Amino acid sequence: MTIEINVLLVDDEAVDLEWLRRRVAGSSHLPLSSVRTATSGFAALKLMEQHRIDIILSDIRMPIMTGVEFARKAKELYPEVQIVFISGHQDFSYAKEAIQLSASGYLLKPVDDDELDDMLKELCNRIEKERRQHSALSETLTLVNQELLLRWFSESAPGQAEAHIQGLLAPYLQGGTAVAVIEIDDLAWKIQTLGEEERHAWSSRASQFIRSFVQEHNLGMVIMTYDYHFVIVAAVQEQVFTALLEALIKAFYEEFSLSVTVGSGMYTTELVRLHESYRQAQAALSIKWIVGKNRLIKDASEWHPKERMASHIEETVDRMLKAMLDYDLTAVDDCLLQLFTGDCAISRKNDVYDLIIRITSKLHADLRQMNEHLYEILNWDAHDPFVLFQFETVHDILSWLRRRFFELSERLYMKRQRQKRKLIDEITGYVKERLDQKVTLNEVAAHFEFSPNYLGHLFKVETNSLFSDFVAELRMKRVCELLGDPTKKVYEIAEQAGYKNIIYFNRQFKQYMGMSPGEYRKRHKI
Repeated sequence: MTIEINVLLVDDEAVDLEWLRRRVAGSSHLPLSSVRTATSGFAALKLMEQHRIDIILSDIRMPIMTGVEFARKAKELYPEVQIVFISGHQDFSYAKEAIQLSASGYLLKPVDDDELDDMLKELCNRIEKERRQHSALSETLTLVNQELLLRWFSESAPGQAEAHIQGLLAPYLQGGTAVAVIEIDDLAWKIQTLGEEERHAWSSRASQFIRSFVQEHNLGMVIMTYDYHFVIVAAVQEQVFTALLEALIKAFYEEFSLSVTVGSGMYTTELVRLHESYRQAQAALSIKWIVGKNRLIKDASEWHPKERMASHIEETVDRMLKAMLDYDLTAVDDCLLQLFTGDCAISRKNDVYDLIIRITSKLHADLRQMNEHLYEILNWDAHDPFVLFQFETVHDILSWLRRRFFELSERLYMKRQRQKRKLIDEITGYVKERLDQKVTLNEVAAHFEFSPNYLGHLFKVETNSLFSDFVAELRMKRVCELLGDPTKKVYEIAEQAGYKNIIYFNRQFKQYMGMSPGEYRKRHKI
């Protein structure tokens, strides 16, 4: 891979600038693609908007815009740019500012040729090494690999990742990585007037812009999801990753006059925690309606509107969420009353509104960690939170929240009931297929990856019977079906229903049906 490096020299002294240009441009052994010059920070920034710059050598003392001020703005444009300050003043305050800006070097005038040469050589080697590392990490994923990674990220509780997934993510984890999720703001209603072909063309253009930005800045791996979201797995260190994401937000708005919001998760070197980083990025993105769009939002658990929620409020909200999940409406109401009318309740109107925001944002973030979505469940438009502020009294607010949270609790409960009913149906089918064999609670629990105690408890709650009674009932229903066929012998039916002992079978049938198999056939004229 051929490395091309672009250098920008900045000095308000024309003579010094020309000497520096001749000296740098004459370094034929360095992989310098271009050497540009500017006599002020303003001119330098204009050049940087038009050309990619990798190394800046700048005088630290310049009129109007100092070298330090210019460097700060340059870092906003290219966070990964290497900056070397040059000054004729041995002033520690300048050196201190250079260190705070993470400058790559500090040279004193008159600059020694060998010192300048060594500095440029070191920076070129550093850039070359970083680009080779980024190139290995930024290779384009196949559609199959993208789908596999998205599925793994989307699992609510991932097990052992496949070897292929581990192999794809291993290079990123080695140096530490994180996940960010990008959402194009207000997209649905802004493109709704476009035709299908126009929407497709716009989507392709936006996708290509993001991919090009990621590739140009060696940001990492990018995957487009099905709903105009983009997932990025970082290939750079945390500080650079944050700066580049903020630069992407700014660049996208300048290109499309549309904003994007980015949620970012934690940095990690562990595969399981990278999955958690994805969940954190989603949760961070979900509080956009509270903290605003067109910005980078960090892990939602680290965010609080003003100060950290008072411990008693936080504990009450946690209890209320548990009550919602348990469909305990009385406990939900108790928690609401404690929050809004208890001894520690807030009375000022603005503080009450702030409390509503804290409660709803915390509930939403907690539910997102459980793969649930507060606003989707309630059909609540997350982009229009003003419904929360239409009430004039705490009582009105409390009544509205009570209705909505009762509804949320019921919907969560019904969803879990459907999931449990589906599980019971699946287990029933599994047992029916094996009625001619010995079916035990331990065996069925192992097949469905539950503990026997949990499965036994689930059956007792959902069917109001013990698992053994449940199996016995299924066997007797099967026996009655088989007895309806007069060509079958009773001992054959017993075997097909899983009874190996005919005497035990007769006793069980009579105990369950109140008559023997023969009497059953006579009564039903079989």
